[in-house]
Amino acid sequence: MKQQRIAVLGGGIMGCSTAILLARKGHSVTLFDAGHAPFCGASRWNEGKIHLGFLYSADPTLDTARKVIPAGLMFKPLVEELIGCRVDPAVTRDDDIFLCHRDSVVSAQAMEAYFHEVAQLVAGNPRAGRYLADVSRCRVERLNGQQLGAITDSAAIVAGFRIPERSVSTNWLADRFVDAMAAERHIEPRMRTRVIAVAPVAAADHDGPWHVETDAGVTGPFDWVVNALWQGRMAIDISAGITPVSDWSNRYRMALFVRTTRPVNVPSTVIATGPFGDIKNYDNRDFYLSWYPLGLRVDSAAVEPSTPAPVEPGAESLLIAAMFEQLEALLPETRRIREHIERVSLAGGWVYAAGQGVLSDPASTLHRRSDFGISRSGRYVSVDTGKYSTAPWLAQRLVEELMTASRPWRECDAP
Repeated sequence: MKQQRIAVLGGGIMGCSTAILLARKGHSVTLFDAGHAPFCGASRWNEGKIHLGFLYSADPTLDTARKVIPAGLMFKPLVEELIGCRVDPAVTRDDDIFLCHRDSVVSAQAMEAYFHEVAQLVAGNPRAGRYLADVSRCRVERLNGQQLGAITDSAAIVAGFRIPERSVSTNWLADRFVDAMAAERHIEPRMRTRVIAVAPVAAADHDGPWHVETDAGVTGPFDWVVNALWQGRMAIDISAGITPVSDWSNRYRMALFVRTTRPVNVPSTVIATGPFGDIKNYDNRDFYLSWYPLGLRVDSAAVEPSTPAPVEPGAESLLIAAMFEQLEALLPETRRIREHIERVSLAGGWVYAAGQGVLSDPASTLHRRSDFGISRSGRYVSVDTGKYSTAPWLAQRLVEELMTASRPWRECDAP
């Protein structure tokens, strides 16, 4: 394919992965984002779980697990190729602990059965050895009473499991992605630029070049436009003639990012399954902590909801304290993180999902995250990333499609 001029909308992990891959093939990429720099939203401020499907025990069909496993297994090699260095320093050192809450939407028995089914899917994948840790012999361990008691003394926790799933420090990876973007001479970043709409140059010709309309004016023409936004993606889709899915959720979530003055060995733990919380221990000094009900600032079915106002300093201190209290009630060792805080940030970003409802409802479609992928209108392409962990894999497949656009377009399912 001859050199193309391509617009990428969105400077998170999906947009930057796509831009880097296209630039390395010699294409001219203009990347638009409203932020001051790439990776200043949800792609920097999240827990970095590299999903293998264990979190989705409320989807007994295993559709979500089957969709996320291929991308999760390939996250490490794909990201290392993109950023030009190994990701091992950013990876959590131990397997996750999953604790079943008494108010879980899935019983402990059903959860355990689901975990074993997912483990079989993971172990049976030929790429299982390429995950953040080798999971070719993937197995789940139910904690005995002594093991569970060493983690929690709360009657609200009815069972615990050791799950071979890991996470990455998203701040660490964000810094490396920003450097990789800056090193690509074929990428022109247009930061602090909000995209308003897109349109084909010739109104009836969606297979021809496109313009991008921003708050700074109209830019183009572009041979392709790739919409990798999370906030506002659907509004741009509508301007391109793509109708959004029937049900969706735009949530603005916040969590704590903590650095301690000394090493603190608290296990990475997920309270499952429902509107609870989790802890990620990246290196015994850097932590992610969340309590879902407190961190959820916006939950909207609007096409383009407004970003919430910044949390005032006084309210921020109260919110930080409340998050620690909720986690400490279930995980007493969390107190040691609070006792040795060097710095703490309350931060977050938008999360889009094809689904609606509340996580305390077992019928909520948010418990299924299998409906993501790529849609297209001529030379305009819109990407529902799905999860942070699926973005590099989806970007690779998207670029493959762009390079062979004469073939029938297909949704990016598991290879």
